[in-house]
Amino acid sequence: MSSSKQRILRLSLFALIYFVEGAMLTYFSAFNTLYLRSFDLPYSLIGIVGGVTLIPFVLKIFIGYLSDRVPLFKVGYRKPYILIGLILQTAAFLVLPFVIPTEKFGLYLTLVILAALGMSTYDTTTDGLSIDTTPEKDRGLVQGLMVGGRALSSVVTAALMGLFSEKGNWSFIFYMIAVIGIIAFVLTIFVQDVKERAAENKFSRAAFSSFKDKAFLLFLALGIIYPLALYSTEGMISAFLNEGLGISLGTVGLYTSVFGIGTILGGVIGGPLMKKIGERASVLTALIVTSVITFLLAITPSAGLMWAVVFLVGFAFGYYETVYFAMGMDFSDPRIAAFMFSIIMAVGNIGIGLGAPLAGALVDSVGFRPMFAIFGAVHLLALPVVFAIFKLRKPTKVQE
Repeated sequence: MSSSKQRILRLSLFALIYFVEGAMLTYFSAFNTLYLRSFDLPYSLIGIVGGVTLIPFVLKIFIGYLSDRVPLFKVGYRKPYILIGLILQTAAFLVLPFVIPTEKFGLYLTLVILAALGMSTYDTTTDGLSIDTTPEKDRGLVQGLMVGGRALSSVVTAALMGLFSEKGNWSFIFYMIAVIGIIAFVLTIFVQDVKERAAENKFSRAAFSSFKDKAFLLFLALGIIYPLALYSTEGMISAFLNEGLGISLGTVGLYTSVFGIGTILGGVIGGPLMKKIGERASVLTALIVTSVITFLLAITPSAGLMWAVVFLVGFAFGYYETVYFAMGMDFSDPRIAAFMFSIIMAVGNIGIGLGAPLAGALVDSVGFRPMFAIFGAVHLLALPVVFAIFKLRKPTKVQE
């Protein structure tokens, strides 16, 4: 198969894998609790489900390390793991409709863990495949497709899940996620993996010295700061619209869809723009634009104007995510690409984890609008970190 056709297949796979992931995350973040409550399952058990499903995500680092070191079935370093992950998730969702949580809670929990383990596996190794096979100039495009694919999934599948759940057709949700997974499985079969790495890209313990690089350590610091402010802002928008502006919950759902559309466009535009203006300018633009839009969120007076502002917040979210993770691909040493990128993702989760309670405390103490203003300022405080990163980092063609 020609290299151009393989390029199209890989780009399609990256977008589709993240679409599958978006469907999975949409179910667990918004609908799993509703599904379990339809059986009158106690919230204490529902909390256990939410907690244990996080365990496989901790294992992402080890999955990445294994993928960097051990090729499977003479097929490659990434593709077999992606297929295994999709099989685990798809099989779990095909069986879930036949399991009544109140009667077989242990089996339901096991299937949920398998689905989460599957997602952690294909997510981590797809990131590794993208680093292995994507030229530096296309990394912004790849991250744009990934961010856009996940955002599109959250808009489309959330709407479908809402319709299915309202009519009590919960099994349709499980089958929908399974079918999307099967489509991704078939596409993965046709994508070529790297079966034999060049000597300079083979796993080496010496690659771990990359973690001592000062520019990379500052990049990880940025990876804590930006999601702390970005995700905390995103997480409080719905509550602000409902409680701060008196918008009904039904209409808040429409605002959420507008946010998702903005995220899709931010991801799709972010990649090509990064290729055009360079990495440094893209990161600075993402930071400043996100800060300005967050300040706008703090001062917008009416529900009518908020439609545009929520769209812009979504756009900034998608754009910033695309730029940051494309930069993370460049920082990842190809000898330990999946492992290193999983560390980058894990550090980002620390920022999200720190931001959520901080946002709640700020809302309780000073209110929604001052909280948004504070997070807008946090983005600006990251400017010195960005300048220091590019001062210390060796320039590449994309950075110029």
